[in-house]
Amino acid sequence: MTSFAIYALAALAEIGGCFAFWAWWRMGRSVWLLAPGMASLALFAWLLTLTPSEAAGRAYAAYGGVYILSSILWLWIVESRMPDRWDISGTAICLAGAALILFGPRG
Repeated sequence: MTSFAIYALAALAEIGGCFAFWAWWRMGRSVWLLAPGMASLALFAWLLTLTPSEAAGRAYAAYGGVYILSSILWLWIVESRMPDRWDISGTAICLAGAALILFGPRG
């Protein structure tokens, strides 16, 4: 599995888990949402261990850009709020930084 695919799945798991807490606390949903939310967060943590990086910090830093993209997509698809130019520009900058961290030459 490619790094981007791992990061995309990890982002979905993290956002889903965090949204379960958000829905319970901020939207008054059932406390039972916390159980799948915690399982989703555990899945997120496990997925990050699958990245082909020799350093955890570098893997987490590169993941940050994918997480930001996934969060903006969540905003658009799940919350039905159109990203504005600042959301899109910021995401592009973060993805460029994540690519540099992940694929930059090491010497």
